[in-house]
Amino acid sequence: MSLPQRRYTPEEYLALERQAEHRSEFYAGEIFAMSGASRRHSLIAGNIFAALHGQFRGRPCEVHMNDMRVKVSPTGLYTYPDVVALCGEPRFDDVQRDTLLNPNVIVEVLSPSTEAYDRGNKAAQYRQLPSLVEYLLVSQEQRHVEHYVRQADGQWLFSEESGTDARIHLPSIKAVLVLAEIYENVVLESVPAEGQGRS
Repeated sequence: MSLPQRRYTPEEYLALERQAEHRSEFYAGEIFAMSGASRRHSLIAGNIFAALHGQFRGRPCEVHMNDMRVKVSPTGLYTYPDVVALCGEPRFDDVQRDTLLNPNVIVEVLSPSTEAYDRGNKAAQYRQLPSLVEYLLVSQEQRHVEHYVRQADGQWLFSEESGTDARIHLPSIKAVLVLAEIYENVVLESVPAEGQGRS
């Protein structure tokens, strides 16, 4: 007979996570190891970070790559988006100021092992963040970005852009992403499967 799986409190998770060498997600009492990202994944996320960081100079805005933990307070999910951005005063979960509560924009670079999660359960949880206005899913296989924008009535408007010259306007943070910049120095080809953990 197998033993019941250990359940953790958020406080226990955070204490472990702050000492851990590798990042993990937390949801419903369980801790999930996150897999490492491919070089292409890292290049795309880094290009998005750099593009936004340059546009934020002199403005009360900030952007983080996958080192900023985000808590989805309505569901209790703790996770690390590939890129997260906001304008205005950041709010944090506690005095450590390492768990963001109010992102305006979240970007996930799609990976074979996590695409279903990023499109499904994770996206559904992100949509419950009151501060979140825009959610982007970025392909590694082609120059293609899916853009979801929350409307005044709470519905989400979907659009997508493809090709080198396409642009994504991000009204919530008054920024623009150009696909040529997102995919700069990225060789596009069939993406090999990454680890089976979450990323």
